[in-house]
Amino acid sequence: MSIYNYKQRNATVGIILLILAAAIFYSVRIIAGTLLSTVVLYTILRPVLLFLVDRWRWKRWIAAIALIASSLIIIIIPFFTLTVLVIHKVSDLKESSYRIKTFTDQITKIVGKESHILDKASQKLEGLVSELFPSLIGSVLDTVLGLLVMYFLLYFMFVQRKEFEACLLKYAPFRMQQALEFAHELKNTTYSNVLGQGLIAIVQGTLVGVGFWIFGISDPVFWGTISGFASFLPIVGSPIIFVPAAIIEIGQGNEFAGWGLLLWGFIIVTNIDNVIRFTIAKRLANTHPVITVIGVIIGIPMFGVLGLVFGPLLLSYFILTVKIYEINVLVSRRLDRIRTSGKRRKAISASSDKK
Repeated sequence: MSIYNYKQRNATVGIILLILAAAIFYSVRIIAGTLLSTVVLYTILRPVLLFLVDRWRWKRWIAAIALIASSLIIIIIPFFTLTVLVIHKVSDLKESSYRIKTFTDQITKIVGKESHILDKASQKLEGLVSELFPSLIGSVLDTVLGLLVMYFLLYFMFVQRKEFEACLLKYAPFRMQQALEFAHELKNTTYSNVLGQGLIAIVQGTLVGVGFWIFGISDPVFWGTISGFASFLPIVGSPIIFVPAAIIEIGQGNEFAGWGLLLWGFIIVTNIDNVIRFTIAKRLANTHPVITVIGVIIGIPMFGVLGLVFGPLLLSYFILTVKIYEINVLVSRRLDRIRTSGKRRKAISASSDKK
């Protein structure tokens, strides 16, 4: 016979569950980026999966394999190719700092005194690269392992989609209507931060690269790629790439290329960026620039270059969860008031009946 009563057994089991949950969360912290990547890809590819299964009558396992292969070819391979290109070019720039030296000389002329911007810029550049791309510099094996885990989870989430989503609804700490609203906002937030910002990065990077090519500035592909990464930062974005490049060209006596690049950047690139951001804010979730900046600051140390996307995304998820919590609190208070008023009415009616 057990020495515990019913409540004691429940409390003990609850404590054990909390300890085990804490141990599990602590163990999977190293693959947090992989888990978040899985959720993001599932949210983005889910409509395509439904189309293939419901409209074209594909089997779910065939549709899952097709989507995984497509995402690998369209997203993962090009991204890592560009990342390797960036790392290679940054290493070349560190070995040959002629452009940075020219830029600092121009600043020295303007300021009128000797500066140590070159040394500081080199140190910052080295730290930024190692922080943005730790997975590729540190270990390719970790990256491959993360991709295998992500696609393994994604396959079963696709194949067992109904069971997976039913389980989420069952254990979500929300009412059914709130859970569906949360899923809808989650989808819009993911689309805004991933697809929307990704579209902005591609457009800005392409336009900056075209501007470099038009005005005869070297390495247009490299600087276009860097500009694409920089576009995740609102307001500053691509100007931190084309403005210094234009100043360097003007300092070297190539005023046509320098002023032309400045005009191209501020008239073409910036305005198209504003149009795309306005369209995204109108059709999808309107992510505030402050959320994006703080999210990037939080995300880069945690996820490397993926933090440009995952940082704002995590912060948006957090704010969305806070909103749902506030709604739950308001609903609970309203229900308590209704119950309290009902009890008072019953008490008043009972006392009047006695009289």
